[in-house]
Amino acid sequence: MYAGALFVIMGLSALLAASALPGLERRRSAARRMARLLLTCVGMRPVVRGLEHLPPGQCVIVANHASYLDGPVFTAALPARFGFVIKREMAKVPLAGAFLRRIGSQFVERFDRQRGAADALRVLRTATNGHSLVFFPEGTFTPTPGLLKFHSGAFTTAVRAGCPVVPAVVRGTRAALSPRGELPRPARIEVQILPPIVAPDGTPAHAAAALREQARTAILTVLGEPDLSSHVAPVAAADLVQGIGDLPE
Repeated sequence: MYAGALFVIMGLSALLAASALPGLERRRSAARRMARLLLTCVGMRPVVRGLEHLPPGQCVIVANHASYLDGPVFTAALPARFGFVIKREMAKVPLAGAFLRRIGSQFVERFDRQRGAADALRVLRTATNGHSLVFFPEGTFTPTPGLLKFHSGAFTTAVRAGCPVVPAVVRGTRAALSPRGELPRPARIEVQILPPIVAPDGTPAHAAAALREQARTAILTVLGEPDLSSHVAPVAAADLVQGIGDLPE
């Protein structure tokens, strides 16, 4: 109840700040401070390692996905220049949708192929305009620890934008807020940023595939969870973002 009340209070405060502040970077900075304060108050403030691996310019971060907490945790952990790629259903959530729009999140349709293609174009346009993005390329999460297969949208976006991919690992969010619907509880949360990976030479499709495998291997090596690549996951937002790879050069 304590954590839930704080989420509501801090969420409303973050929405008010995002609504009032001019400029995307100011709004993201306010969201970062609010996320850090909230996670600290509920005993979940993340320990962040490897920030020195973030390149000074544009990049695409890809991370494992374990809980609904992953977004707030990365908001707290990363500099304000990063935006998130999120399933479009979140845009319809009262208050949360408005807040996510104000901090520059990119929504992606999962079920309507035509609208999903339009969303993919918009994400690509955002990346080619120099914006740094965060993807969860598994596209979903399960109660069972482990790393699902990666979809290719994040990596195709990085190749088309000409920027490196930075793998990242989050630990502890599944214990803090279980996908099984259990109440949140204090837990040690860690975010580890790994060295960036540059796309190899070759066609965009081959370069994206190579990036995907290298990033997934890097994350799996340090995550300490099993490989669930054979697990059949539900349709994910990343499934449609991978349609970027089928767009004309």
